[in-house]
Amino acid sequence: MKRREFLRLSGGLFLASQLPMFLNAKTEDGKEVVGMKEIRKIRIEVGASKPFSALHLSDSHFTRVDGRDNEQKHKLAQGRSKIFPKAEAYFDAAVNYAREKDLLLLHTGDLIDFVSAANLDYVKERLGEGKWFASAGNHEYSQYVGEAREDAAYRAQSYNKVQAAFPNDLTFASCVINGVNFVAVDDGYYSFTKRQQKLMKKEIKKGFPIVMLCHVPIYTPEHCKAQLASNGGKCAYMTGAPLEITETFQCDPSLPEEEQWRNRSVQQRADKPTLEFIAWLKKQPLLKAILCGHMHTFYQEQFSPTAIQYTVAAGYNGGAYEIEFV
Repeated sequence: MKRREFLRLSGGLFLASQLPMFLNAKTEDGKEVVGMKEIRKIRIEVGASKPFSALHLSDSHFTRVDGRDNEQKHKLAQGRSKIFPKAEAYFDAAVNYAREKDLLLLHTGDLIDFVSAANLDYVKERLGEGKWFASAGNHEYSQYVGEAREDAAYRAQSYNKVQAAFPNDLTFASCVINGVNFVAVDDGYYSFTKRQQKLMKKEIKKGFPIVMLCHVPIYTPEHCKAQLASNGGKCAYMTGAPLEITETFQCDPSLPEEEQWRNRSVQQRADKPTLEFIAWLKKQPLLKAILCGHMHTFYQEQFSPTAIQYTVAAGYNGGAYEIEFV
């Protein structure tokens, strides 16, 4: 594994055991110190050559800006930071917890809320403080949050500078630890590509048990039903939902043609490569687990005969999984 894919933990952090007594306290630089709100402990049997543990985080949503960012970006940060007021404090708590327990850190997307020079500098700094492996979310490439159709062309506008801040390839990456192959695949825009399936086939050929990281949960029926029930049937926020389901999602036909992408029925409609990738993935016995986020709530459901999909609660609100891999 390359050095950038498995960075050593650095010092200078509070111990996790100290965090609860510092609730609502502040450090010398004015940052609030909190303890994690909920860490759910789970055990995943993958056939590791040696048991080890990891902390799974997602949806941290950093909202930093500085003098290098324009006025529009500053206004965006002012509004968005009100949604995630303790994002950095909870992130600190998570890193501190992992440091004390010597945990691998896994992050499944939306580490930043939007692209800014300050956010990317902060990501590069913070991911230098642990043993990290990450997958990308939709917000990793968001310029102003919802201002334009998010697709491959949109991602390309900021891909290089975002990628430079992260320790592993955000489109597709793998990392073998104690005989377990962690594979990160970007599905932030509710899709998988033929290239990603081709690369995954190469990982399968290595013969290691696989734990897949992606941002958006892949369609599972009960999770889909729960999401639809929670938002009045607006949409499921899942990759690869059957077309007969996505066609019932929110749709405003009165929008002009160039704005039809705003309809959830359009945004989340699975294309052929996505559906083929998922159908193939379900048949792979080496797939042992899928870790994801995006929903901001905990959920677990069987994805395939050999793999459970674990959706983690929002990191910006103090949620995480502590996972023992055996």
